[in-house]
Amino acid sequence: MRSKLTTFIFIGMLGGIAVGYACNMLWPDPQTAKTISGYISLISDIFLRLIKMIIAPLVFSTLVVGIAHMGDTASVGRIGAKAMAWFVGASLISLLLGLLMVNILRPGEALNLPLPDVGASTNVKATSLSLKEFVTHLVPKSAVEAMANNEILQIVVFAIFFGVALAAIGEKGQTLTKSVEQVADVMLRITGYVMKFAPIAVFAAIAATITTQGIGVLVTYGKFMLEFYFSLAMLWLLLALAGFALVGGAMRHLLNLIKEPFALAFSTASSEAAYPKTLEQLERFGVPNRITSFVLPMGYSFNLDGSMMYCTFATLFIAQAYNVELTIGQQLTMLLLLMVTSKGMAGVPRASLVVISATLSTFNIPEAGLLLIIGIDQFLDMGRSATNVLGNSVATVAVAKWEGQLRTTDQRLDRDLDPVPAAAE
Repeated sequence: MRSKLTTFIFIGMLGGIAVGYACNMLWPDPQTAKTISGYISLISDIFLRLIKMIIAPLVFSTLVVGIAHMGDTASVGRIGAKAMAWFVGASLISLLLGLLMVNILRPGEALNLPLPDVGASTNVKATSLSLKEFVTHLVPKSAVEAMANNEILQIVVFAIFFGVALAAIGEKGQTLTKSVEQVADVMLRITGYVMKFAPIAVFAAIAATITTQGIGVLVTYGKFMLEFYFSLAMLWLLLALAGFALVGGAMRHLLNLIKEPFALAFSTASSEAAYPKTLEQLERFGVPNRITSFVLPMGYSFNLDGSMMYCTFATLFIAQAYNVELTIGQQLTMLLLLMVTSKGMAGVPRASLVVISATLSTFNIPEAGLLLIIGIDQFLDMGRSATNVLGNSVATVAVAKWEGQLRTTDQRLDRDLDPVPAAAE
């Protein structure tokens, strides 16, 4: 059943490309195409709303249960510190790799495209990206507001307080702990129902994008996109090698398990859409629930590997296009700036573009250069989102390994590779 879902997702992608191309050819007028695309995207919009519907209660319930089962604040602090150490290291490597690849490949040179006027408006607001704003934003003004707005990091902060307090009251909290655990079980069951619509949503998302953008945009920006995806592939290789260093041959099983959330994130251009399935597959791999439910939500705010690599790659691409030369010192300063500003990406619409816009203005690079990539951002976001799934999966496994709580063994892996009985579904 699980492999069939992956197959159906890819069939949906191919079907979406075909239908989108046909619509783009039949209705070449941009306004008409936009209207038709809006109707097609209704399906994917509903799917993403269903995902958003379950994210907050799923994150809260699984995290509270995980912390309550840890039993003490020392464990929470230790696991959190190990997760943050991994996130900072992974962020640095992602940013450095983007910096290295864009300097080697030089995609902004010989672009053969008319450059937007330096005064052109991009309609991207580079606001609320300072360290002060980010730290203040960590703490919710209201737990209800945080859940209503799907502010994952704020939900994590509240859930940590709630879970620690629940563990501290001991026996008196057992009834509530069991109730929250039952809520988590219900949310996971609802997740299973929602995931059945994934292939149809993927079809609609791809068809809507191709209807408005057309296949031509892929040809025009083909070189840039190929070089970016080649760079992403280098990051995937590094993450996979890190996984092999941690768990050896078991990494192959992990890659097999996360191919569904990876494909889902890629085809919908949404890491959030893949969160419930990633959570489930990591637990199937052998990561305890108390670690998965704690580390994975943190990763969605602090460990967006693909998005961070894109920030350095795209910023220097625009600089190259406008012949703005940045010294090594300036590029390293940019990297350190992005280490901070990229942490505010979670929950911000078109977050990568917002961060890039802020960086461009800081280094006197024409902000109008964003217009070069806005048209293909959806296609680039597909790769970024999928990379975030891989990066957070490896990070969660790494923390479980360091804690000595990874239950995976070679013998259990052999059994897990067999088809899952229907009852387990």
